[in-house]
Amino acid sequence: MIVLRALLFWLLVVLLTIPFGLALVLLTLMPLKARFFTVHLWRMGFMFLVRWVLGVKMEVRGRENIPARPVLVLAKHQSAWETVALQEIFVPTVFVLKQELLKIPFFGWGLAALRMIAIDRNAGKEALRQMLEQGKERLEQGIWVVVFPEGTRVPPGERVRYKPGAAYLATKTGTPVLPVAHNAGELWPKRAWIIRPGTITVSIGPAIATQGLKDAEVNAAVEAWIEAEMRRLAPHRYAQASGGADAGAT
Repeated sequence: MIVLRALLFWLLVVLLTIPFGLALVLLTLMPLKARFFTVHLWRMGFMFLVRWVLGVKMEVRGRENIPARPVLVLAKHQSAWETVALQEIFVPTVFVLKQELLKIPFFGWGLAALRMIAIDRNAGKEALRQMLEQGKERLEQGIWVVVFPEGTRVPPGERVRYKPGAAYLATKTGTPVLPVAHNAGELWPKRAWIIRPGTITVSIGPAIATQGLKDAEVNAAVEAWIEAEMRRLAPHRYAQASGGADAGAT
C-alpha cells in the first residue's frame, strides 16, 4: 500500500508541477506578489497530496516565537518535504539554494521566477557577497529568507558542521535568526521516493538577536538550539550516543 501511495503521489505531483511551472514562466513580467500567489496555489495542491495520498500530517510547535516581521529562518535539513512545508508557515518565503537547481525543467523555472537566492557554492567570497546582497534586498521587501545551515540534507541522528554563511548574512544585516528543528527525515528519507505515513513535527525556537554578535557566536547559538531540540523530537536517534556518554562518565 505504501508503494502504491508513493507511485500515485509522484505521478500527481508531476502532473501538478508542469502547468504551474509554465505559468510562472509566463508570469515573470508580472509583480512578484502574483508569482507568489501562483506558487501558493501549487503548494496547496502539493500539501493536499502529501496529507491525503501519502498520509503525512504536520504539527507545528512554537508558533508564538514567530516575529511579526520577516527574519532569517535557519532550519534543519533532512528531506525535500521542508522545502515546501516551511512555506506554509513563513509567507512569503525565498530559500538560499545552489544555482544548479534553477536548471531543472519546470521546477527550476519556478524557483527562478520567485527570485530565490541562488548562489555558486564554489565561488567562495563571491557567493557570500551574492547572498548578502540578495538576502538584504528580500528582507527589505518583507520576504522571509530560509537557509539550511548544514548545506545539504542530513539523515536523522547524524550531524555535520553548520556552515557560517547564514550567520554572516544575519550579522551584516543585523537581522534576528529563527532556529527551526523538525523530524521530517523519519518519514521522508533523503533521496527516497517511498514515504511512510505519520506526523512530522516542526519546532520553532525563540528568535536570536544578532546585533553585536560575531558570526561564529550566532552560528553556535543556532546549532546548539536545533541539535538540542532534535534530541527531544527524535530521542531514539541519540539514545546510543547518550548511553555511551553516560557510561563513560560513570
